[in-house]
Amino acid sequence: MISINPFSEISAFIPSFVMQTYVIAMFVLVIGATLFDVVHKKSAKYFFNNSVKAKKSATRNVGSGEKVSIAFKTATNEILTSSEFCSTRRRLAHLLTMYGFIIFVVATVVMIFSYSTPNTMTPSIWPLAWHLGAAMLCVGGYWFWFFIRVDVAAEGNKWYRVIRADLFVLSLLAMSTFALLWSYMQSNGINIWQTLFFGLFIGASTVLFGGVLWSKFAHMFYKPAAAFQKRVTKADGSRENLPEPADMPKKFGLGIEREAPRHY
Repeated sequence: MISINPFSEISAFIPSFVMQTYVIAMFVLVIGATLFDVVHKKSAKYFFNNSVKAKKSATRNVGSGEKVSIAFKTATNEILTSSEFCSTRRRLAHLLTMYGFIIFVVATVVMIFSYSTPNTMTPSIWPLAWHLGAAMLCVGGYWFWFFIRVDVAAEGNKWYRVIRADLFVLSLLAMSTFALLWSYMQSNGINIWQTLFFGLFIGASTVLFGGVLWSKFAHMFYKPAAAFQKRVTKADGSRENLPEPADMPKKFGLGIEREAPRHY
């Protein structure tokens, strides 16, 4: 199973150019929807205005060389290793999901654009990477959803309550799960089930990449920018000039102790 390129196997029924067109369409949807989201929510304007305000209260100038160093630290810490997470298990779940997604997408693109014609020999590394990426997505995603997600019960909600913000992680989980099931059914020659799971895999992928405007997909692009700006404001001293947050009372009206937010 893990040594078989599923896209090559199905190319006898679905031409390579159709699969390639689909991948390009999903890429265009992500880029277009992200740009629209930036304009609609005025995210770029927010970052620009925030940067201007920070410069006015800066105590020192941050040169281009130092900014390059800050960008490198941001990439290696907040992006590549997710060091901003205080909880070790949340950090591990996030890294599994992130790297699983990257490996899965890269392997998918390579196999579809280079090895999706009938009887094409695919280097074993790519099917292995594809299955490994999907498995990492499942482990990290299900770990987050069932064990690390905010304690909705404490907020008076059912554990199965789903809101629009959950669209990203649920479609991501569905895509990786159906991909593995499709590959398993295909490798065992179970035609009816492999057709079903392939359809579900494509459906989940379309929701994931086509639903950027309604999910948290675009946040992946905002996060590095916000982390970089935070480090710059700390370096130029403008962050230190921000007012301190007001102290919260230890007790509320009826003498109930204030509890820490139940997030992990």
